[in-house]
Amino acid sequence: MKKYSASPREHDSSAPLPPRRVDSIAWIPRGLRREEAAYYIGVGTTKFDQLVADRRMPKGRRLDGRVVWDRIELDMAFSDLASADENAIDGAFRKSASFR
Repeated sequence: MKKYSASPREHDSSAPLPPRRVDSIAWIPRGLRREEAAYYIGVGTTKFDQLVADRRMPKGRRLDGRVVWDRIELDMAFSDLASADENAIDGAFRKSASFR
């Protein structure tokens, strides 16, 4: 029976190691910096600041000397945004129905 190892070098020291995989989508931290929070919801930082100012996105939380946004709060706020094909009246009805 053939044994498999975690590293190709265990069998052949001349075999090159496989390239390291950089996976930027493997996991997302819970706390995001302003730029990351904006990127996470798909907008630039200026638009993100507008969304925070008009309360469509949550305010960040102060953590020592920095401000971070909770990814789950961003998800919830993003889900509350009207879809592109929904008008304001339909959006209001949808929101009022969810409170019943």
